[in-house]
Amino acid sequence: MNITYEFDKTDIKIVNLLLEDGRMSASEISRRMGDISERAIRYRIDRMIEEGAIQISAVVNPEALGMSVNADVWLEVESDMIMEVARKMAAFENVRYVACGIGQNDISIQVVAKDTGEIYYFVTEVVRKVPGVRKTTTSIVPIVLKDVYQWRIPVKMAKDINEQA
Repeated sequence: MNITYEFDKTDIKIVNLLLEDGRMSASEISRRMGDISERAIRYRIDRMIEEGAIQISAVVNPEALGMSVNADVWLEVESDMIMEVARKMAAFENVRYVACGIGQNDISIQVVAKDTGEIYYFVTEVVRKVPGVRKTTTSIVPIVLKDVYQWRIPVKMAKDINEQA
């Protein structure tokens, strides 16, 4: 999916407030920003959602379910089976991220589990036995300082309002 949406500084402020609290009302956003109406906020949010620039959803904390161990697993896969293996990885309930890459590894996944034994079993007895998987490399991730849903739009990406004229 290739989406081009031109965020201005107001859009970025709105998105950053929604990242703090995805349930924040348009009236609260308007109050916090001070220079834009609640109606304009609702319009901008609706437009960003409709154009696929943002989505608002719940983010589950695996630790709340007792799944406190994260592991990044990189897979080297037969070249003609990359998408098939990636789709298979995405179907596993304990896999929270799947991406295909170019370079040393073909697929990257993030696995959550209750303990390292569960990670070990999943990688050695499940992932490695998927047809097409040649090699895995696993790294236990004890600390996550910034997760993908916390990414902020770089301010330098904001379209200058003067350029719109």
